[in-house]
Amino acid sequence: MPALHPNAQRVVDAAAAHGVDIQVIEYPEATRTAEDAATAIGCAVDQIVKSMIFAAGDEIVLALTSGGQLVDPDALAEALGVVKCGRADADAVRKATGYPIGGVPPFGHQTSLRSVVDPHLLDFDTVWAGGGTPRHVFGIHPDDLVRLSGAYPADFTRT
Repeated sequence: MPALHPNAQRVVDAAAAHGVDIQVIEYPEATRTAEDAATAIGCAVDQIVKSMIFAAGDEIVLALTSGGQLVDPDALAEALGVVKCGRADADAVRKATGYPIGGVPPFGHQTSLRSVVDPHLLDFDTVWAGGGTPRHVFGIHPDDLVRLSGAYPADFTRT
């Protein structure tokens, strides 16, 4: 079996450090969008975890969003107790997480990020998240997702 991409291996190692065994799957085509990932995996779009990085004041934060939902920046700001939130640029994302946009996992980042999770993700037995690159994904139980990411449920999405 070929070695995992170093980014994917970091995600596996981060999960293992918390007692969770994940299997990262590599797809030949990128799974950059929730729709692409759901099609490749064969699951519902809502089971896809979008790990979205936002600038919230002077802080970089992680919003774990169900694939069928959009982040409402005003609702996210309210959930975080800040005045304004906006998408972080690619450089800020890589600096905070150590991963590229399109492959950001929900945990295993270079820095500790305050995180919120879309409660809709908690309705499934398995959700699928980015595994460190746009071609790597893994399945995880939502309880483990919340525990490993340190996220707390908050209403910050819209359809």
